[in-house]
Amino acid sequence: MSAAGQFVLTLSCPDRAGIVAAVSNHLAANQCNIVEAQQFGDAETGRFFMRLVFESTQHGPEALRTGLDGFAPSLKMQWTLRDRSQRRRVMLLVSKFDHCLADTLYRWRIGELPMDIVGVVANHPIETYRHLDFDGIPFHYLPVDRDSKVQQEAQLWSLIEQSGAELVVLARYMQVLSSELADRLAGRCINIHHSFLPGFKGARPYHQAHRRGVKLIGATAHFVTTDLDEGPIIEQDIERVTHADTPDDLIRIGRDIERRVLARTLRLYLDDRVLLNGSKTVVFHS
Repeated sequence: MSAAGQFVLTLSCPDRAGIVAAVSNHLAANQCNIVEAQQFGDAETGRFFMRLVFESTQHGPEALRTGLDGFAPSLKMQWTLRDRSQRRRVMLLVSKFDHCLADTLYRWRIGELPMDIVGVVANHPIETYRHLDFDGIPFHYLPVDRDSKVQQEAQLWSLIEQSGAELVVLARYMQVLSSELADRLAGRCINIHHSFLPGFKGARPYHQAHRRGVKLIGATAHFVTTDLDEGPIIEQDIERVTHADTPDDLIRIGRDIERRVLARTLRLYLDDRVLLNGSKTVVFHS
């Protein structure tokens, strides 16, 4: 018998009795052993969500996918299956503020984020990031302005396709993606927004927050959609501030929140713990 391969199955379908039994029995019939299971039934949308980690000694990923193709229609099931030994290919987009990029690179290099970084795309030249270690990571300088946006996004899309990027991360990439590109990247593009959405959208959110005298500031990671800063929220965090804090203080505090929110989001996404549920997400924490 060959060594067991470990797989992650995520699924959603209309909620009804017997789903867990049906899925479990299907895996058991294919000599698979479930080692982790999480589920959620959304009473509001009437949909059921599940994440399963299982081992298989008898079948590889293609045979398992073929079996699920035959089984899934009976439950009207949308599903994904990933071999856990396969690392996701990720592209990072960045502008002048590089604290999220620097933190992501550090966590990746020490093995905290198991992914393959297939490229860093910036709208500032590489000299802007001279203190960062890009050794082994392709760097692409794609400047953009109002007149060149269409051409720049065409180049960006070409890089995404050529690199085989499965996930695009806007690591404080201070450019609004066009509706066309956002549509193409639906469900596989994440933005870290420097405020606690849905409040203070758009530019200079910390200045907006300061003018309103907020006592809590935060950061939000969400999927990118055609509606600016309206995509399904994945992760958020906050810090308490006071009347004595200036906008610069809020920016400094915000940088720390942004870094940790993005890191948590990436860990969740890379481990198949984030499922889309219309305008929301289901997030299965460990």
